[in-house]
Amino acid sequence: MTVLEALAVVAAGAVAGGVNTIVGSGSLVTFPTLLAVGYAPVTANVSNTVGLVPGGVSGMIGYRRELRGQWRRCATLGCGTTAGAVIGGVLLLQLPSSVFDAVVPALILLSVALMAVRPSPKEHGGGNHMKAGVASSFGTGIYGGYFGAAQGIILISLLRLCFRDDLQVLNAIKNVLAGLANLVAGVFFIIFAAHIAWGASLLIALGSTVGAQVGARYGRRLPEEMLRRVVIVYGVIVAGVLIAT
Repeated sequence: MTVLEALAVVAAGAVAGGVNTIVGSGSLVTFPTLLAVGYAPVTANVSNTVGLVPGGVSGMIGYRRELRGQWRRCATLGCGTTAGAVIGGVLLLQLPSSVFDAVVPALILLSVALMAVRPSPKEHGGGNHMKAGVASSFGTGIYGGYFGAAQGIILISLLRLCFRDDLQVLNAIKNVLAGLANLVAGVFFIIFAAHIAWGASLLIALGSTVGAQVGARYGRRLPEEMLRRVVIVYGVIVAGVLIAT
């Protein structure tokens, strides 16, 4: 990896850390960046997952005020996330690379579609449905362990349907669960995977840790609609490039 490529990976990690903390879908930045600098898809995905773990912790710290009084709920939902992330990690390591190559564009397009149609809090009569919340955290945990791009978008959309809470509180819970999915999958990959590109993971970790703090501090000032449209357009472009290749 050249110096310019290393700087690009750090920058991608910083953007991903900020985007993950505010909304989600940071892997739509880091994953294609790792592909662009020459890593194979599975290696890029595993290394990206490990590298984003420190950024997830940084994002949780940034949203610590919104998490006050929410840790019991996070622990319950986290059980589903943990189980799902282990299953997702097993699927990633057991399925052949060709299957992964074929599934990635579909996952990205699914993420983009969910982001485009996700309801606002006013568009549903949400309640407090813990069983549905655990099922949602389990499903997104599988997705997070297998690929993870835009898992935050999927997760916060489902949390809005399950719980009637302030969006910032749900976003903070999303940060905990998405970070937990990355942590569980990352530990699983470290133990069982031999193809982690540690240099790339460390660069992403550095960038995402800083980016998450910036995102937590200034994210509420960014127009959510603008960020949503940018990620939608970017996700379509990335999916199109992956399909073409």
